[in-house]
Amino acid sequence: MEALAEGVWGLADIHENNGEIIKTIKCLESLFTAQVSFLPIIEIKTRLRISTLLLKHTHNLTHARTHLERCQLLLKSIPSCFELKFRTFSLLSQCYNLVGAIGNQKQIIIKGLELSFSSGCDGFVDKLWRCNFFAQLGNALVIEGDYTSSVDVLERGFCCAAEIYYPELQMFFATSMLHVHVIQWGDTNVVESALQRCTEVWELISPDKKQQCHGLFLYNELLHTFYLLRICDYKNASPHVDRLDAAMKRDLEQTQRVKELTSELNNIAQRLSQSDLQYRESSALYERKNQLQEQLRSVTSPTGTESLEPSYISNLRQAWGDKLELAPPPIDGEWLPKSAVYALVDLMVVVLGRPKGLIKECGRRIQSGLHTIEVELTKLGITDGTREVDLHHSSIWMAGVYLVLLMHFLENKVALDLTRSEFIEAQGKVILVICLQALVQMKMWYARFPTILQGCESIIQMLRGQYAHTLGCFSEAAFLFTEAAKLTGSKSLQAMCHVYAAVSYICIGDAESSSQALDLIGPVFSIVDSFVGVREKTAILFAYGLLLMKQHNLQEARYVLLIKLIRLATGLRISHQQLGNIQLVSQYLTVLGSLALTLHDTGQAKEILKSSLTLAKTLYDFPTQIWVLSLFTALYKELGEKGNEIENSEYAKKKEEDLQKRLADARSSILHIELIEKVKLEVQQPNDIDMKHVSAGPSMRTDLDIPESIGLTIQSTAPSSRLVDIDSVRRGKRKV
Repeated sequence: MEALAEGVWGLADIHENNGEIIKTIKCLESLFTAQVSFLPIIEIKTRLRISTLLLKHTHNLTHARTHLERCQLLLKSIPSCFELKFRTFSLLSQCYNLVGAIGNQKQIIIKGLELSFSSGCDGFVDKLWRCNFFAQLGNALVIEGDYTSSVDVLERGFCCAAEIYYPELQMFFATSMLHVHVIQWGDTNVVESALQRCTEVWELISPDKKQQCHGLFLYNELLHTFYLLRICDYKNASPHVDRLDAAMKRDLEQTQRVKELTSELNNIAQRLSQSDLQYRESSALYERKNQLQEQLRSVTSPTGTESLEPSYISNLRQAWGDKLELAPPPIDGEWLPKSAVYALVDLMVVVLGRPKGLIKECGRRIQSGLHTIEVELTKLGITDGTREVDLHHSSIWMAGVYLVLLMHFLENKVALDLTRSEFIEAQGKVILVICLQALVQMKMWYARFPTILQGCESIIQMLRGQYAHTLGCFSEAAFLFTEAAKLTGSKSLQAMCHVYAAVSYICIGDAESSSQALDLIGPVFSIVDSFVGVREKTAILFAYGLLLMKQHNLQEARYVLLIKLIRLATGLRISHQQLGNIQLVSQYLTVLGSLALTLHDTGQAKEILKSSLTLAKTLYDFPTQIWVLSLFTALYKELGEKGNEIENSEYAKKKEEDLQKRLADARSSILHIELIEKVKLEVQQPNDIDMKHVSAGPSMRTDLDIPESIGLTIQSTAPSSRLVDIDSVRRGKRKV
């Protein structure tokens, strides 16, 4: 009977290698309909094989769970077979995770851990399984929001990996703990300590092993980037993003090389199958085949420990380069799919490039990221008509990853279009009209997937406010910013929304609005030193200075700005070197130039405003250019240079007229009123889908404050300016 089972397994291997998964499953299921009796071990191995295929290739979680629960029942009467029990517990844990049954998942993981600590389970492989269960339990606890317990569990996994002298596995747990700390972000010193630990453990890995840890390298670099962006250290984040980008490009080139070699091998195999080959041609083809196979082996050399999966589990090797594994089998160590990671790398390039004014490169990366995500959403069956209730349970998390990333790219596209301000023609449409369409897309995606994208609601409202402010609809902008602040639990984002609303009130210009602006700025100004990075400090103090200028308290305004320069080791230096935000530098210089002019320091004002105008031109920032030009007109008037005053005034007027003409194109769009109206986003939450493990999990949290630049047109003592913000984006995450 065992020989018969081996034969069926072998036939299943053939079907699986051919990619015929349905035939593979039916072949294996035929053992259960055979008129013979098999030993329980045969049935267990067959059901494990079927459940593995179902989890890997289908949405039939119920069928997979039924097979696994039958395996668990059969294994109760077998005293040993620890490896089969471990595998059953691990696959059941994955099933429960996919359907959001986190309580059941934790129970099955604890059973696995208890078994791994029993007598007879203390070898190398047993401890690998123990590490697997620690990793799964740590992830389950994060989904429940129990970060402290998650770190404790992952620490135990780290110690277990150290016991078997496995630095790569230690690195997996070290980065996992860092990820939890970055999500939670309690004490900055604790996060920094976790970061330092990752650096130390990475050095324990030998150089040849490091080359094999591609996924772990990317994960570690991304976490370092998240940390540095959270503390607004753009300068030190840049090398990490450069390394990420270089690694991604190398891998894409290698993947293309594998495709080319595989294609040529297939052509040779097809030619060799023909019967009319001459001996000389056949020999040449076989020689070329051997060369190609050797080249392919050199490119696709094993990366890490060989799989522990026996042949009865799965004989189908995953396509090379399809997975960025963080840890060896049996640990399911993938964090995000490769395409999602590479989209995230594109996003990081955009996040760092926007404040520097790298418009073309950011635009190219946004298009690259959107294309990658659209391809993956199509693979998941998410088309124009798909809604949240249409998703399979097993695809909810994966869909969530790509949908959240999609919203990030659209958010950056909107912010980029609002920031660049050159308003050039693009395919017959001005940039603000394109920005309008991107904002509407964000609203539509949110309406279709309200639970998965619930964390994006405040960002959409904030961007609506940005758009309204850019179009001069200050009352609507203030309302939208205030609503955005109510929709987020992020202290950082709330502060920025209050700053934005205050600036909009300042632009309205009456006494009541100034009072409302002060009511918003005052509370955040009083806690300005409590923020982790300099982003909030820069925006709050800048806006406070503008408010004081509006109230004609110029001496105090300059005092506040000078205090800010001292407090942040000069705001200009930090904006330029640490934030890398040249638009903010330009605006800061404009404010200081305005103050110098008001205090009749014409020499200093002239030099400052020259620098500001140069940066504004570099960024194609028309509003700031117009503001600076208006100040130059006032400067020439004070200096008595009538000719320069008239010439400069006429040039500024022409710029202003051109800007207003471009703004009118956006105002004439039918989408304009929809976006600026004073209403909340109203969507119907689905009742018939269990999204708990998605909405409660880290993939939907908003604690990773990755900064980005967004412009605001404001009017105070000069025609216009912009307050540039760096705001938070949401990061999808599952495996910790």
